[in-house]
Amino acid sequence: MVMGDEIKLRYHHNGSDVKYSDNNNSKENLSINRTINTTTTTTSVFQTSTVNIDDSCKTKNQTTTTTIISHRKDNTNNNNMPDVDDSNMQWFHGKITREEAEALLTPREDGLFLVRESTNFPGDYALCVSYNGRVEHYRVIYNDNRFTIDEEEFFDTLIELVEHYCLDADGLCTRLRDPVVNKLVNNNLTSITSNNNTNNNVNNNNNHQASLLLDPKAFEAAGWVIRMNDLKLGEILGKGEFGDVLLGSFHGQKVAVKKLKDSNSKAAQDFLTEASLMTSLRHKNLVQLLGVVFDGPSVCFVTEFMAKGSLVDYLRSRGRLHVTRKDQIAFAADTCAGMAYLESKQVIHRDLAARNVLISEDGVAKVCDFGLARDQTLGLDGGKFPIKWTAPEALRFAKFSNKSDMWSFGILLWEIYSFGRVPYPRIPLADVVKHVEKGYRMEAPEGCPNEIYDIMRQAWHFDPDCRPTFSIISQKLDQLRALTT
Repeated sequence: MVMGDEIKLRYHHNGSDVKYSDNNNSKENLSINRTINTTTTTTSVFQTSTVNIDDSCKTKNQTTTTTIISHRKDNTNNNNMPDVDDSNMQWFHGKITREEAEALLTPREDGLFLVRESTNFPGDYALCVSYNGRVEHYRVIYNDNRFTIDEEEFFDTLIELVEHYCLDADGLCTRLRDPVVNKLVNNNLTSITSNNNTNNNVNNNNNHQASLLLDPKAFEAAGWVIRMNDLKLGEILGKGEFGDVLLGSFHGQKVAVKKLKDSNSKAAQDFLTEASLMTSLRHKNLVQLLGVVFDGPSVCFVTEFMAKGSLVDYLRSRGRLHVTRKDQIAFAADTCAGMAYLESKQVIHRDLAARNVLISEDGVAKVCDFGLARDQTLGLDGGKFPIKWTAPEALRFAKFSNKSDMWSFGILLWEIYSFGRVPYPRIPLADVVKHVEKGYRMEAPEGCPNEIYDIMRQAWHFDPDCRPTFSIISQKLDQLRALTT
């Protein structure tokens, strides 16, 4: 194919015409222009949820699940999807070349596929598909937190895109059928087992059981490793129990770098487990992991830089004179949107509080710190356990769920509308649980809108099943945000 030429091809796909334009002489640049609109129903499934899906692609049942290090992938048991063991890395091969991808796609069976990082367009991906003895390389564009091949169909996650084309070619040369499994990652990854059924008994309520055997090679194979010489470290932004957080620069971009004190400790392995969870999550209201550094003097975790710091510090330092009602509802809506995303992916945060929400330069609130989401066992004697933010059933019986996160969100709302005050003022920490179990609930902060306090009260219902979902509350907050001036 000559650079700049455009070839019109017809495939027997519902009679639709597709165009492929080849720029820069690379099939990775293929863009699809469809002459008809195709509507396809897909189901979005996250790595921490394994579902059984019937022919109409509707979720029927949720079961115990497995999470692995990934580039926004999951493993799905779907009759219409490739039959792949859900403990495998599946079809993502990280930073491999075009030639390496073609070597893996053998024998050249129609529909054999894999996904890799784009070599010509950093930050994008390439879907490599075998068809008629050749390999087609489709550029998967990642823009504004969404994925697309044809710039007409957009997907929130890479796995949703793959699911879509497994069900229907929809302009591709053929439907995706069989993945080339990434054997290197499959051999090196140790999974995190989670159980999100809140009706299970106490012994089955550990939602994330982290192994201490996470191998750095797994991160490298999945494309999450950053080289130390690509990173410039600056001033210390903060100090923590396990290390310092520094301002850094990565390819000219400001980043935050969490530098561990002891890279060989259990804490370091716990942080790797947390990082493996973060690789699976991408949303505009979640702080994004950019990569992990292994070749320095200590393990470092690189995330996007949030210039205005934590929400609680922001509220306290600026107070009523500078934090407007519009700011407050924006912080509440942003945080709830991030949590609704986690809820949709069946991920439980377990430490939601204003201190674990960060504010970007342009004032966007993003949820961070999945520290407690990685812990295997928690209890009232767990050191810095966040008693004032934790739901009664989680405190007493270690029953964590998205509904216990909703309780914490109610406390976070109280923090926002009290401009960062510590919850349960005038009640000793040792007495908080007793008061809550007897029915005590905090009063509305001064000036708090009734609609917001109503949400707090719903979030603090003693029965978890009676608390609202983040999805429902997110819709309400978006409505209130639109009305707030």
